Amino acid sequence: MPKQPALGVELAWLAVLALLWGSSYLFIKLALSSLAPVTLIAIRVVVAAIVLSAVMAVRRERVPRHGRTWRMLLVQALMFSVGAWTILAWGQQYIDSSLASVLNSTTPIFVFFMTLLISRHEALTAVKLFGACLGLAGVVLIVGTDALRGFGEEVFGQVAVLISSLLYAVAAIYGKRFKTLPPLTVAWGMMIWASLCLVPMSLLLEHPWTQRPTLSSLLAALTLGVFCTGLALLIYFRLIRTLGSMGVASQSYLRVGVGVLLGTVVLDEQITAVVALGVAAAILGVAAINLPARSSASKLKPIE
Repeated sequence: MPKQPALGVELAWLAVLALLWGSSYLFIKLALSSLAPVTLIAIRVVVAAIVLSAVMAVRRERVPRHGRTWRMLLVQALMFSVGAWTILAWGQQYIDSSLASVLNSTTPIFVFFMTLLISRHEALTAVKLFGACLGLAGVVLIVGTDALRGFGEEVFGQVAVLISSLLYAVAAIYGKRFKTLPPLTVAWGMMIWASLCLVPMSLLLEHPWTQRPTLSSLLAALTLGVFCTGLALLIYFRLIRTLGSMGVASQSYLRVGVGVLLGTVVLDEQITAVVALGVAAAILGVAAINLPARSSASKLKPIE
């Protein structure tokens, strides 16, 4: 039997993924200053497809040949990139990035209850439920009540980000189907499909030739494509196989902590004691969600 990766190594990769995706809120906000949302995500996936194609060529990975595999990759791309990323970018036009990070951090809660009520593909325990709730409490402490005061304003943007979070959860569960494929192949196939979908959408809906993007917007879009997408997806599909869908979804809590840390560096904000407590709670919540189920007695029974 192949040796299982050490949990500490996988948690370290989870932290890297949280860093890459946590910084994406900042880059999306910068890029949206002069780029329309569908156009931005089209640039993001095309750049990622180019990067991943280069990696595929260097590593001489085989392209999937079965039609069923390509259909599954299309479904994953529609949920993850065409759906979740585009809706998130659209929503971030109307709400603050801090509020977007709070709403987008609900993915593990969606995964937990979808697993409990529908898919039942992973062992659920009271400890995992406690971890999900603790992580959410940490998110609230990190962002603070100021970000939540605007809840109710720009309601369409808020609902869009919540829908994006739900699509992340569905994609995380569906992503378990690719456990026999190399993570690089899955990520590459997704970006190929996403590019084929989003480029025509951008041309039809937003007429990108009429836009006047600034240099900072273009650099932000390129960073999203290379690091927050190409590299991040390689890590994401690795973790789907090692930590499971709930484990990977739990990095959404850490994303909020990354956003706060970026604020201290880029915007010269100060980390308060409450924020530090929130970061600690988020990390403990992630650890609890990723603890293996040791006893069947502690498992939560699915609702029939």
